[in-house]
Amino acid sequence: MLTYNPFLEDKPITLAIRSSNLATASNPNQSILKIWGNQPLQGHVSISGAKNSALVLMAGALLCSEDCRLRNVPSLVDVNRMSEILTALGVKIDRQGDVLDIKAGQLSESQAPYELVSQLRASFFAIGPILARLGVARVPLPGGCAIGARPVDLHVRGLQALGAEVHIDHGIVHAHVKGYNPRLKGARIYLDYPSVGATETLMMAATLAEGETILENAAQEPEVIDLANFCCAMGAKIQGAGTKTIVISGVPSLHSADYSIIPDRIEAGTFLIAGAITRSEISLSPIIPEHLTPVLAKLKAIGVKIQMEGSNHLRILPVENLTATDIETLPYPGFPTDMQAPFMALLTLCEGNSLISETVFENRFGHVPELSRMGADIRVKGTTALVRGVPFLSGAPVTATDLRASAALVLAALAAEGETTIQELKHLDRGYEQLEAKLRQLGAKLQRIDHALIEKE
Repeated sequence: MLTYNPFLEDKPITLAIRSSNLATASNPNQSILKIWGNQPLQGHVSISGAKNSALVLMAGALLCSEDCRLRNVPSLVDVNRMSEILTALGVKIDRQGDVLDIKAGQLSESQAPYELVSQLRASFFAIGPILARLGVARVPLPGGCAIGARPVDLHVRGLQALGAEVHIDHGIVHAHVKGYNPRLKGARIYLDYPSVGATETLMMAATLAEGETILENAAQEPEVIDLANFCCAMGAKIQGAGTKTIVISGVPSLHSADYSIIPDRIEAGTFLIAGAITRSEISLSPIIPEHLTPVLAKLKAIGVKIQMEGSNHLRILPVENLTATDIETLPYPGFPTDMQAPFMALLTLCEGNSLISETVFENRFGHVPELSRMGADIRVKGTTALVRGVPFLSGAPVTATDLRASAALVLAALAAEGETTIQELKHLDRGYEQLEAKLRQLGAKLQRIDHALIEKE
C-alpha cells in the first residue's frame, strides 16, 4: 500500500520507491509479458462479455432449480474459479465457447470451499442465493485483489434484516433462517454506502423471500441492472434496478432462462485508452454507450476525438497533443474506480498536471511505483495522486499489483520507448479475455514468455 509520508512531501515518488520489490525478484513459476512499445495500433476490437456481470449472474443462477443458459461469457481465470465453486456446491456446469449451461437443480452443499473463495471476491455473492434456496449458507470471507478493505458488513446487516441469523466464526460467515419454513422475509433495507456487492447479494436473496423488499441507496451500476434483468428473465419481480431504490417482490421459485451478458465497459474503456495513449485509430464493438459516459467525457476533456458509428460501435481517432484533467472516482454514474489506473497511465503523457482522487478503494495506487519506474512523474498524498505529464515513457521491468494496475502497465508499455517486461500476469488473466491476442491483432508487438524459457535465458 502506498501511504503518504510527510518526509517525502516535496520529493517525487520515484525517490520513495527505490526499495520496492524489483521485477528481477520474480516468482520463477510466473510467466512474463514483453511489450515493445511506441508502435501505432490500427483495426477493430471485439469487446467481450462483462466480467463483473458474468460472475454475479453465475451466482444468481443458484436461485433457480431449473437449467439456465448464459451467453457471451468471457473466458477468464475468475470465471473458471467461479465455475469450480459452483461445482463444489453440487451444480453441474457445461461450457461450449462463450455459452455456459448451469444446472443448479441439485444444489446440495451450503458451504463454499475456502480454498476457492479465498481467491475470488465475487464468490461471496453466492451467500444470498444459497441462503434463499436452502435456508442455510456458510461462506468464507472473500479474497481477490488487495485494493482495499471491502468489508462484508453491509451484506451481513442486510441478510439479518431479511430474517437470517448471521455470525462470523473462524473466517466463515454462517447464515441460517429459523423455523419450519426456512424462507427469508421481505424488509426495507438502507445501505450506508451504495455497495455493488451488497446490492447484488441482497437483491438475489430477496427474489425468493416472502413479501416485498425495498433496497434504498442501492448501487446503480450497469452490472446491477444486468443481474436484475437476468433474475426477471427467470421470473423474479424486480423494479427500479439502475436507480437508488430497488423494489423486489418475492416469488416462491424461479424458472429456466436463456440470457446474454452485457459487453464489458471496463474492457471497452481500456481499449479506448490504448488508442489514445498510442495516438492510434481503432474501433470497438459491441458497446453500450451510456455505460461509458464518464470515461468518454474525460477522454473528450483531454482532447481525444471519438466517433459513434451505429448504436454499439465506437471509433477513436489519433490526436497528438492531449491535455491534463482531474478525476475523482465515484460509484456509478461517476467515474469508475476500475478505470482509474488505466486512465492514470494516459495522463502521464498529457500536457500539464492532473489530480486523481480515489474515493472508492483506499489501496488503489499500487501501480504508481511501477509507472514511475517507466519515467512517469507522480506524487501521492493519501488517496490523491498528482500526475505531471512527461514527454515520453521508457520501457522497464515492472510488476502488476492488481487487475486494473496490470492493465495500466500494459497501456503504458504500448506507448513507451523500448522494451517493457511485466510480471505477475495472474492479475491480468483474471479480467481481460485474450488481451494479448486482441492487441496483437491491432499491431502491437508483445510476447508472453513462460518461466521455463525465462530460466534458460
